[in-house]
Amino acid sequence: MTHESAVPPGTTVAQIGETQLLEAFLPVATTRGPHVLVGPGDDCAVVAAPGERVVLTTDTLTLGQDFRTVWPCGYRTTGTDLGHKCAAQNLADVAAMGAVPTAVVVSLTLPGDTPVQWVADFAAGLSRAFEELGATECALVGGDLGRGAELSVTATVTGRCEGEPVLRSGATGGGTLVHAGVLGRAAAGLDALEAGSPGPWDAVAGSERLALRAAQLRPAPPVPLGPVLARAGATAMLDVSDGLLRDAGRIARASGLRIDLDPAALEPCVAALAGPAAAAGADPWQWVLTGGEDHGLLAVLPVDSPVPPGARAIGSCAPASPVGRHRTNGPEGQPGRGPSVTVAGRSSAQWFGRDVVEGWDHFEP
Repeated sequence: MTHESAVPPGTTVAQIGETQLLEAFLPVATTRGPHVLVGPGDDCAVVAAPGERVVLTTDTLTLGQDFRTVWPCGYRTTGTDLGHKCAAQNLADVAAMGAVPTAVVVSLTLPGDTPVQWVADFAAGLSRAFEELGATECALVGGDLGRGAELSVTATVTGRCEGEPVLRSGATGGGTLVHAGVLGRAAAGLDALEAGSPGPWDAVAGSERLALRAAQLRPAPPVPLGPVLARAGATAMLDVSDGLLRDAGRIARASGLRIDLDPAALEPCVAALAGPAAAAGADPWQWVLTGGEDHGLLAVLPVDSPVPPGARAIGSCAPASPVGRHRTNGPEGQPGRGPSVTVAGRSSAQWFGRDVVEGWDHFEP
């Protein structure tokens, strides 16, 4: 889907100046909101935050590392896709602090042959995501446009805390591990996008392939549930961007916990992916436990706190022994070196019957 631009169809960014590019970009972006005092047009935006704690996050999407313009399956990433994903991953970070997103600034680095229409579609996808993901107070308030050899997008988002921010390190007495959102669908979608044809994914129904691809291209984090979980008493929280095992381990290490995942609670997520996994020759447990980019929220609630609607309990937490406070999911049988996260009491290697990469790391070989 494309959106009406102020320049003739087919125009590229090399053919116009920055002022014209902004004229194509800004009219389709949401630039007004209850916290915006001064929007795009000056050296800085001005955002109101009277008497509040402000959270701040930033993230970058780089061609070849975080997305492709053309995937092996033949799908071409649209500006709308990338605008949505840019919003989703940053809004999820704000929600994971228990905060409400308020403002976004975006820096776009664009090759000269980038169609201006793509830029307008990006702005529209970004703004539409605010509404679709429940970030109704959020607006684009500025940023930067530059020319470069490769396409990249960097967004910075602010948010307001209604109370104390929820940190990864706040859970000290154990409790219930809860999750809001979906698990494994974005990882399955990535496999579908990376699959060429003919190939095993051809056996998966077309509608299912499209839905899973969309989960990777346009993730849907439950942004409004961040403040809800904070009000419910969440003592630690983060968004699942790099895989359930890896991100649960981050809470465990930061809070000095041992976390045990309940496979029965995760089974509905696995069952929902069983059909495509069987057809594609994949393991749905691998998608659910190690796949990232769904951007769901993972939190620890006190054991006696009700789980809010939209979230579900998926595990339990217990204080780590002093010797194991900084333990990792590395080799077992050594004091303090057992896994910080287990599945039904088993390490990931025991659960899968083999060593697995427990999630995404930008710098792992």
